Amino acid sequence: MACGPRVLYQWSMTSLDPRSPVGPPAKQQRVREELETLIAGLAPGEPLPAERDLARDLGVARMTLRRAVDLLVDEHRLIRRRGSGTFVAGLKVNQRLAATSFSADMRSRGMRPGSRTIESRRSPAGMMLAGLLDVPPQTDVLFVRRLRFADDEPMAVEDLHVPATVAPGLTGTDLEGRSFYDLLAERYDDPVVSGTQTVEPALVGDAEAGLLGVPQGSPVFLFERTSRVRSGGVAEFVRSTYRGDRYRIVVDIFPPEA
Repeated sequence: MACGPRVLYQWSMTSLDPRSPVGPPAKQQRVREELETLIAGLAPGEPLPAERDLARDLGVARMTLRRAVDLLVDEHRLIRRRGSGTFVAGLKVNQRLAATSFSADMRSRGMRPGSRTIESRRSPAGMMLAGLLDVPPQTDVLFVRRLRFADDEPMAVEDLHVPATVAPGLTGTDLEGRSFYDLLAERYDDPVVSGTQTVEPALVGDAEAGLLGVPQGSPVFLFERTSRVRSGGVAEFVRSTYRGDRYRIVVDIFPPEA
């Protein structure tokens, strides 16, 4: 793929340069620096001390502390969970929209991919899946729900549908800790060569929230993808729910052709 300018879709940050004429007061800047030092010594997911204790230790009013914490929440360096407290946020993973497997994408970012099969079953495609997979409605389809990990932390819930005509004999156990794309290339000698993917923001439901370890109603990205293999068939329809607090989308854009 040709290279072009890269756009990062992310929330804007408020500048906190103390030299800026619109920067925060000196006391608030000091509180921020103290909070940054505290965050640096904590692992992602660890909680901050209670607001009352933290304000006392820093020698500031709770309102001053709260403003500094709010800014760090806005920058996604902290996560506030209603009724639970404030926690250190994990680093976001940048994802370029490409025909790349989850495992390959995580490895390219220096992270260790993993997966756990939660559910698997076989059933006829039916009318809806038949249209997505470009197979007759009576075609046997393997459904596998997997929890995907990056460095042992839940990243996404994936619902994968694979027609038996593309990967005969494939089971949910085969996909335990393995890349589906790697299996297609190695076992079936039929690698993925193209795909179509959509993405939209959403709020996570109860079941996925429990698997991902986030509160119900947290922001997530919903990906839907169909991919084709070298032999020409549709290899999959997959619907994935990615944590919004750990994921960021990167898109290559190009000027229109003359």
